Amino acid sequence: MDTLAASLLDGLLIGLLYGVAAMGLTLIFGVMDVINLAHGAIMALGMFGVYLLFSEMGMNPYVALIAVLILGLLFGVIMYFVAVDRVIDESPLASLLSTFSVNMIIIGIGTAIWTTSTYNVEYSLGTVETGPFTVTGARLMAAFLAVVITALLYLFLNKTRPGKYIRAVSDNRGAADLMGIPSHRILALAFGIGTAIAAVAGGMIATIFPITILGGSTYELKSFVIVVLGGLGNPLGALIGGLILGAIEGIVPVFMKTTWVPVIEFGLFVGILLFRPTGLMGTKK
Repeated sequence: MDTLAASLLDGLLIGLLYGVAAMGLTLIFGVMDVINLAHGAIMALGMFGVYLLFSEMGMNPYVALIAVLILGLLFGVIMYFVAVDRVIDESPLASLLSTFSVNMIIIGIGTAIWTTSTYNVEYSLGTVETGPFTVTGARLMAAFLAVVITALLYLFLNKTRPGKYIRAVSDNRGAADLMGIPSHRILALAFGIGTAIAAVAGGMIATIFPITILGGSTYELKSFVIVVLGGLGNPLGALIGGLILGAIEGIVPVFMKTTWVPVIEFGLFVGILLFRPTGLMGTKK
């Protein structure tokens, strides 16, 4: 039981991080019905952003997350106007191909610069021991930041004027335009925020695990599972979906081989699509 409890706690802490990674994806879909296939590549950029600021400039990796957040926001706004704005009203395939093209460009340039070698952010926050539990400080910090990011996103969307504009555009873009809301700029802001969250999630992952330029693809797949599990366009559902996925990754290896983890995860993915396609928390309201 001690092993199970320790493994479950570890999984839940990572699950919070998974939830934040999926939050950027579900925010973009919820506002503009665009599935961002460059999500994993953007997370990889966040990973290498923290790595470079730490290794080349000597910046504390948690301070580097602030720089990654700002750069991710700017990159997302630029990506929106270059690759998404022109096709947002076209068929869903157009936006899929457009964001996939950005994904391939990022991966191609990143591979040329860093190859596919593994890199590490050699920074430790020590460990915390409580009874049978031993948790690294990095995982606790990542989980804490995940909760903070979720709370800030909730407050932004519900308590600020730009956040209310985003919700209005999400509900009815045409009506928002008639009310004087600049929908194109609001969509760019929403896309930028979703991209920034993805980049920060990648940076947080870099403080825990080794990274490669292709590493974001794994978390992108998990994000799709979480988005479907929690509910399309539901940021809070993404966090809950991340916790469920983390619990699975914590519990399954105690009783079965770790190779069963993705089988169960994607089996759950298919099951949710078949029997509750709106997700456990429902779609956006």
